[in-house]
Amino acid sequence: MRFVIAGSSGFLGTALRDRLARDGHQVTRLIRGEASAPSESSWDPSAGDIDDEVVAAADVVVNLAGAPIARWPWSESYKQTLLNSRVQTTQTVAAAIERTGAKATLVNGSGMNAYGHAGDQVCDESTPRGSGFLADVVEQWEGATEAAKTAGARVVWLRSGVVLHPDGGTLGLMKTPFRLGLGGRIGSGEQWFSTVSREDWVSAVVFLAGNPDANGPFNLVGPEPVTNAEFTKTLGEVLGRPTVIPVPSTPLRLVAGELSQELLGSLRVVPHALLDAGFTFAHPDVRASLLAGFNR
Repeated sequence: MRFVIAGSSGFLGTALRDRLARDGHQVTRLIRGEASAPSESSWDPSAGDIDDEVVAAADVVVNLAGAPIARWPWSESYKQTLLNSRVQTTQTVAAAIERTGAKATLVNGSGMNAYGHAGDQVCDESTPRGSGFLADVVEQWEGATEAAKTAGARVVWLRSGVVLHPDGGTLGLMKTPFRLGLGGRIGSGEQWFSTVSREDWVSAVVFLAGNPDANGPFNLVGPEPVTNAEFTKTLGEVLGRPTVIPVPSTPLRLVAGELSQELLGSLRVVPHALLDAGFTFAHPDVRASLLAGFNR
């Protein structure tokens, strides 16, 4: 299959690109700046510029582009960057699919934050949208695919949870303090923490890209969410380190500001649509995900 990938140099995009190459697929990377190889194509999503011929020739367009959420502080300007970096890239790809009448499937990034802060409620793909800044970002992000949907393209939204691998993401930030024995639960630790191994995340994207019946939202999380306290305990056990230094809620709110709402918020998300479609997880629980990430 012919894949076009936006966001191919990031933590997830690199892993996906490597997997597709191993599987024998043809991959073209959308890059900002001048293309220097046949496997690259220049684009400028802020200006809506993209090579329509590249999109028209694709079987699947995967859009993972977006500024990182795990960055402090969240200034008002950075919040706008978080939104624009997702909406503009998605609009540019979707508009190209509409313009060219491309038959490409659009597999677009999204997030489990669509459900807001749901406490102990179990959230699957039928759960109504929640509230909050990131929930609003997800709504606009997914809404930006409308042109592709209107043109008749198959559109998949990847409502990703916390993807676990020490190379990057949340675990990439946590590994050093935990290895030093300085890790601990965040706040009460009772908030739910929905995770997935990077290997399963990549496999799920490939599975959905190749499944002609897959449409709409899919929660890319493992089938067994845990609380933050349970995750903390398991990570300490995998690394062989104590986890007795908690991060209190009040100082975290003072230091991290609005970002602390996401760290202290609770999302108990399950992948019903993915399981119903026939996907099998290699790492169904957090311990298996962590062991796989650290090659234990």
